[in-house]
Amino acid sequence: MDYNFSSDFFQWIDAHADDDPNRLRLKYGRERADEILQIECRRKYAAKLGPALKADPQFIFPTALSGEQSTSCRLAAFHASMIRPGWRIADLTAGLGIDAMAMARHAGTQGYETAVERDETVADALRHNARNIPNLEVICSDCRTMLDIWAREGMKFDCMFIDPARRDSAGGRVYALDRCEPDVVEMLPLLRTVTKRLIIKASPMLDISHTLSLLPEAIKVTVLGTTTECKELDVECEFGLTHYPEPHIEAVTLGHGIDSRFTFTRSEEAGSAVQYGVPAPGDYILEPYPAVMKAAPFRLLAARYGLLKPAANTQLWCGHSIPEGFPGRAYEVEDVLPYMSKHIKRYASRYPRVGVTARNFDIGADTLRAKLGVKDGPLRLFAITDDNGNKYLITCKE
Repeated sequence: MDYNFSSDFFQWIDAHADDDPNRLRLKYGRERADEILQIECRRKYAAKLGPALKADPQFIFPTALSGEQSTSCRLAAFHASMIRPGWRIADLTAGLGIDAMAMARHAGTQGYETAVERDETVADALRHNARNIPNLEVICSDCRTMLDIWAREGMKFDCMFIDPARRDSAGGRVYALDRCEPDVVEMLPLLRTVTKRLIIKASPMLDISHTLSLLPEAIKVTVLGTTTECKELDVECEFGLTHYPEPHIEAVTLGHGIDSRFTFTRSEEAGSAVQYGVPAPGDYILEPYPAVMKAAPFRLLAARYGLLKPAANTQLWCGHSIPEGFPGRAYEVEDVLPYMSKHIKRYASRYPRVGVTARNFDIGADTLRAKLGVKDGPLRLFAITDDNGNKYLITCKE
């Protein structure tokens, strides 16, 4: 795309911002293809990139895919909080540049950001979007080439950020770090020579223990999510330490008015004692946020907050009250029924509308919902198995 815009480029976008992009394409075809792309992307990624679009009315999407692959503004702000003002930083896989721009602003006038993007069209768009950020330089190159150049020149960075593409050469989905593009594990020897610290943004599908085994200099893993889903793993590596402590694992949940954090080590988890029990009416069931479930501090949650677990493999917690700071949702127990024929047959007449969750249960939620004859509703049913193998239907309200 040519970024020497004509005088009416953005005026046309504003004038047609509420029009149907498909109808615009039928009417204007290639004549206004670039403008229509902007209208479509602004609408599609308004929630994800709202602050960036509001801050810069002339923000440009080079392709529709660049918006889809981009970090959200909320997550970019979190990534930026992981660096310090004044640092010299490099984003090795910049893409649309939401992370790079957030980090450059956070680094401040005493810091400097280099954004590396190998796609020329995307790099040109990033230069345009970052035109008002004087401490951000955009380089169009493969990051491995730049690492070679920086190593030869003796260049040193305080921190590098990388978000490897999760596609293989055939376009198939991959997750393991040593199968992503570029291969961060393969790049480690070179990275050690040019930066003090490395932040890797990785798939939430990765096994944390296996990932740490590939990264001996990892000092922390952040499992980042919202109240409804786990979004990513961020692994921080520090090079050149004489002693490496056990990595910390932190589950961070960002939501509307929520900034929940739970930090621990695997040793703390392994050393925690658990007591088992089933809640009674008036008690509470506690369900951790998705990032916490991914981090898996299952024993430690019980020990740290004074809670019971129904069973070792039933990943719910219960107590007489809601512990302050618990990283999840709380449900007040209304009814506890043994999973028996007489209760199964009568359940729908008593609770016709209830959301169903099955944990460590011999049938799934959909099958149980059909068996009980209930429809989704405001209450929540937890079907669980306790430590003695007994099964229960626990009805709760949030």
